[in-house]
Amino acid sequence: MKMLNAAILILVLFYPSLSTEWPTHTVCKENNLEIYYKSCDPVQDFALSIDGCANILTNTFNVRAAMVLRHNITELSMNINLIINGKSILAYSQKLCEPNGRRFIFCGKKKGEHIYYEGPVTLGIHELPQGEYTVSVKLYNGDHLTVACANFTIKNK
Repeated sequence: MKMLNAAILILVLFYPSLSTEWPTHTVCKENNLEIYYKSCDPVQDFALSIDGCANILTNTFNVRAAMVLRHNITELSMNINLIINGKSILAYSQKLCEPNGRRFIFCGKKKGEHIYYEGPVTLGIHELPQGEYTVSVKLYNGDHLTVACANFTIKNK
């Protein structure tokens, strides 16, 4: 029995490393709006959910996000790229955490700690034209190591 348990444990531990990419997760799919995401970090996925698509464009909506850190966050920067209908439209970068500043609750977190956020988010978008949008988000620390990376696909039909 112990050998069977050990074999199952080894299979479970090594199975994710056999996969070449993470699955695509559905954030929401209602009416004409669909939002999906896939981690672009080859080693780590993360969890994200929202309370329905209906309020995303005009109101504040609730988000839940969680992950385990693989790297310290003394400094944290964010790069966002927006692609609309296959054309690159926007590239945006911002520093989120600095060594002496704690702008967000995750600044200063250490490798192995859990990050969990549950609360309201307001995007301030009042209208989303029809089309397919790809938003690539990459968070990296001061050593340029990837903390989180995701590609979001938004389809407004």
